[in-house]
Amino acid sequence: MRRLGSALLVLAALACTAALPFSRTEERAPCAEYQPLQEAWFGDLHVHTLFSLDASTQDTRNRPADAYRFARGERIGIQPYDAEGRALRSMQLSRPLDFAAVTDHAELLGELHICNSPGAPGHDSWVCWTYRHFPRVAYFVMNTQASRAARFDFCGPAGENCLEAARTPWREIRDAAEVAYDRSEACGFTTFVGYEWTGAAGSGVNFHRNVIFRNAVVPELPASYVDTPELAGLWARLRSDCTEAGIGCDAVVIPHNSNLSSGRMFQTVRPDGSPITADDARARAAFEVLVEIMQHKGDSECIPGIGTEDELCAFEKLETSSFTGRYVPWLDEAPVPRMFVRNALGEGLLQEQRLGVNPFKFGIVASTDTHLAAPGAVAEDATYPGHGGAGTPAREAIPTGFPDALDFNPGGLAVLWAEENSRDALFAAMQRREAYGTSGPRIVVRLFAGWDYPDDLCDDPAFAAAGYAGGVPMGGDLSAAPPARTPRLVVRARRDASAAQLQRVQIVKGWVDGETAHERVHHVAGDARGIARVDLHTCLTQGLGFDELCAVWEDPDFDPSQPAFYYARILETPTCRWSQHLCNARGVRCDDPTTIPPALEPCCTPQHRPAIQERAWTSPIWYQPR
Repeated sequence: MRRLGSALLVLAALACTAALPFSRTEERAPCAEYQPLQEAWFGDLHVHTLFSLDASTQDTRNRPADAYRFARGERIGIQPYDAEGRALRSMQLSRPLDFAAVTDHAELLGELHICNSPGAPGHDSWVCWTYRHFPRVAYFVMNTQASRAARFDFCGPAGENCLEAARTPWREIRDAAEVAYDRSEACGFTTFVGYEWTGAAGSGVNFHRNVIFRNAVVPELPASYVDTPELAGLWARLRSDCTEAGIGCDAVVIPHNSNLSSGRMFQTVRPDGSPITADDARARAAFEVLVEIMQHKGDSECIPGIGTEDELCAFEKLETSSFTGRYVPWLDEAPVPRMFVRNALGEGLLQEQRLGVNPFKFGIVASTDTHLAAPGAVAEDATYPGHGGAGTPAREAIPTGFPDALDFNPGGLAVLWAEENSRDALFAAMQRREAYGTSGPRIVVRLFAGWDYPDDLCDDPAFAAAGYAGGVPMGGDLSAAPPARTPRLVVRARRDASAAQLQRVQIVKGWVDGETAHERVHHVAGDARGIARVDLHTCLTQGLGFDELCAVWEDPDFDPSQPAFYYARILETPTCRWSQHLCNARGVRCDDPTTIPPALEPCCTPQHRPAIQERAWTSPIWYQPR
């Protein structure tokens, strides 16, 4: 009887497929909650567990299944641990996520399994001995080897021992995603199988990517930087092992931490120095439809004085331009425009004029990059435990000091507009770029662009339906301009009821004139002066704020002959940063030296940013004059 019921369920799902705006590629119950005009789903697409070197050497012991339990709202133990292996701390999300993806590093996946498996060939090697006894040393030794696209001798000819060993954790990653995925009609939680391709160049320059698969049909092994040390190789492997393999596999690739790339993330030249071709641009655009604008290791939108004078671009910036610069400052490089997403969007318009293809046509998301297996742990408060990874190891942290590097932060969230909380619906949202990112709060934002929106659209009870009917949503392409018409953008933002009020809404416009990219930030709703302030002693915000903001805005400088992009940036009123909450909780008063122990001296340094203005960034809408 159970089999008959399951068969009828599958038939019902398949029967509905023809009416769905996305393809159903898996067997599952139709979601009871289905919104034709879509709903905002909040998640985290960048999560590491003990299978990642920089998590395990931080003493992270949580596995993929633990990460998904945490995302669903269960309490998990976190570092540090006692002699019996019991976690001395635990944490729990106040609000579960809707979706998540574990993205452990493909590099060293097999090596770590060997080092942790007594009797395995290579377990007694000097590398594994170092990993088990001096994990911080192993962090640098093993990462350096991986960044050279080389394997250790114990991996055997062509790395076969380590490739075979990688199958075990890769299987656990896939199994954990399957077990946690809610295939019932409740559609309570969605998982994606994924991994990180951890590319590097020169002295620790980052061009890392997360690979997210559509469903449970995935390659036998993830393609690592060790085996595919060029981006073109990654795209080729994804085509041969996934999208062109005829097995029902599909994937998107999400670049992250361009702020640590020293300008290499968004390259317009090939490895030999020659300009990229239209085929190169198409290969990138086929997979890289999203970019991660913010995470634990900083914001990548823009930076003042480097291609922009926008003061709000100073948000959550790191002090260096590469990972190596944090450890070897004299190897760091000065920041350049192409490290940042806004500049890359402008460069994409220029490249499209040259090639006919935009290689940097990115939708926007954010995530945490947690290395504690704690997806969605974005709270800015004194309990923030750090996210591990390149931060301060728990075993080395001063108990009365800071749990993380002072310029790091709790990270952000990815938001997808989709009809239901299922893999196919959410993945379709990723592919069409109907996505946005937040720096942590669950702000709800919609953005549409068209030619005929009425001035009073914000008052329309059928706001979303009118938005879709009269134009395109975030991530879309605005049609060529009708004669003597100007694009009209409508943006609506609603505050997170558990966070601060909204302060203002801005439209960021980028356009190209000949061979030059330009930008301008327009205030469209809320408090343009930014008069709200936060009391750093009490962390109470004072001044003007809003629960909801909405505006219909017409571009006053529109030139129908110029390619352009538009995205919305929504800002909350200022609040205390996690580090200030911690300083306050420890009784620090910067005007009283007796309250400042050595471990907390950073509370009162010029480098400390005591306040934060949380925000959201929508995916752009593009205009092309053709």
